[in-house]
Amino acid sequence: MHPLEEAYDHLDDGSLRTALQARNVAQGFLAVAAPEGGDSADAVLLVLSELFSNAVRHAGGVSGFRLEAGPDTVTVAVHDASTVPPRLLPPDVTRPGGFGWRLVQELSLEVRVDVQTAGKTVTAVVHCPTGALRRVVTLSPRAQPAAPVSSASWGLPPSVPDAWS
Repeated sequence: MHPLEEAYDHLDDGSLRTALQARNVAQGFLAVAAPEGGDSADAVLLVLSELFSNAVRHAGGVSGFRLEAGPDTVTVAVHDASTVPPRLLPPDVTRPGGFGWRLVQELSLEVRVDVQTAGKTVTAVVHCPTGALRRVVTLSPRAQPAAPVSSASWGLPPSVPDAWS
């Protein structure tokens, strides 16, 4: 089975609800965009998991996410409906959690928070060895398939979308 076909199997109902589902999609993306990514690909997965989980836990859920591979970087963008930006919590060993935002910042070359009237987008750029071609996947929790951005660049069969709106 083609790696991206496997990654899209769980999208039968058109929804992404958990960080695990988002990670599965990202693993398929990274198998094509950064097959030699190693520890850097793991960092991308961890950043995506943290951003997705935080949006679910603190911002009412994810309204979409985007993965983009460029030369030696993968950009992860997670959209949610809250206009409240993430905040760094002081370390507290008596409280579970509270280290995800710090982890995202440590693993990323750049982190941006863009607040709009309908929510925010948190974008993290992570160092990751990739191929020379730019590759993009955009997903939303209740996505409808869109025309592929470039099926030829992915080498995907026509039945597997490489872009979602």
